[in-house]
Amino acid sequence: MKCLISETTEEERRLIAEKALAISLSGADRPSEETLELVNDYIEGRKELQEIEQLVINKYKHKEDD
Repeated sequence: MKCLISETTEEERRLIAEKALAISLSGADRPSEETLELVNDYIEGRKELQEIEQLVINKYKHKEDD
């Protein structure tokens, strides 16, 4: 499945994000505003999924270090 910004349209990225959010909501609370902003950054072509993944990993690594 193509997910890179250069390989997808904004509408395709929106559908990818909607599917991912639907899956995540099946067993969890509503995503935080920060998470929704990251999703929007992907949809609008500002951040690749890999970059968002790394931001999330780094955020939780820092929480563990505290």
